[in-house]
Amino acid sequence: MNPNSTPDSYRDPIPNSTMELLTYTLQLADNALIIGHRISEWCGHGPVLEQDIALTNTSLDHLGRARSLYQYAAEQFNKLPVEKKTEIFSSVALQNLVSTAVQVQEDDLAYLRDGWDFKNVLLLEQPNIDWAYTIARSFFYDAFNFLLFSGLLKSKDETLSAIAEKSLKEVTYHLRWSSEWVIRLGDGTEESHSRMQKAIDELWMFTGELFVADDTEKVMAQQGIGIDPLSLQDAWMAIVKSVFGEANINIPAGAWMQQGGKEGRHTEQLGYILAELQFMQRAYPGMEW
Repeated sequence: MNPNSTPDSYRDPIPNSTMELLTYTLQLADNALIIGHRISEWCGHGPVLEQDIALTNTSLDHLGRARSLYQYAAEQFNKLPVEKKTEIFSSVALQNLVSTAVQVQEDDLAYLRDGWDFKNVLLLEQPNIDWAYTIARSFFYDAFNFLLFSGLLKSKDETLSAIAEKSLKEVTYHLRWSSEWVIRLGDGTEESHSRMQKAIDELWMFTGELFVADDTEKVMAQQGIGIDPLSLQDAWMAIVKSVFGEANINIPAGAWMQQGGKEGRHTEQLGYILAELQFMQRAYPGMEW
């Protein structure tokens, strides 16, 4: 192929395919970890026992996926030369670990990275203000995840494809559950409808980032390993419109969208999550189960 005929962003050869795969896998893992942690905050606080259990199980699904992805990311990280490893993360704790030539594990990637090393989208770190906010956040992400993992089934990377196959079974249930709750609240009482609409209105500005492809996602899609998120937007909107129609919920009019999470620029909410999530490992370094 003539390099002069390709877009500027693709002219240079990929310097390190392992690095690209690592970054992409970490994005998927961070999304799963952060949404899993947020949902887990409802454990013991659900509106009724049945839904408390359902949401806790959903959290475990996300955290199980995060584990699989962090394990795979650790494999990719450990393949890199030492000089490359020290450039990837800003965390002093992780850099010190790398300098000892110890093999990085899944827990290290979850508990030792700093906030600006995380690549999750901003939507997932937003707080559980009430039940409607949790449902709205889950629905937006479940619809996206359903389409993403459906596409990743065809990934040329066998590990990602296998994770997608297992995840799709879980995500299919997640989407059905959150869709039913959007409809139940939106088409329920005056108060439940008002709360559901308010949650949708306030979280809508975080949905656009789901479909903004960064350089890594573009490269992974080009190689047949990942999915270009922009290609999922129309199908996602179709799901949203269908569910909102049944729920008598209006699609917010605002078109301006927040973004930056994929580049490590987060809201203050991620700091609160990591302060709780990473406390034990930070307070007692090297502690093991």
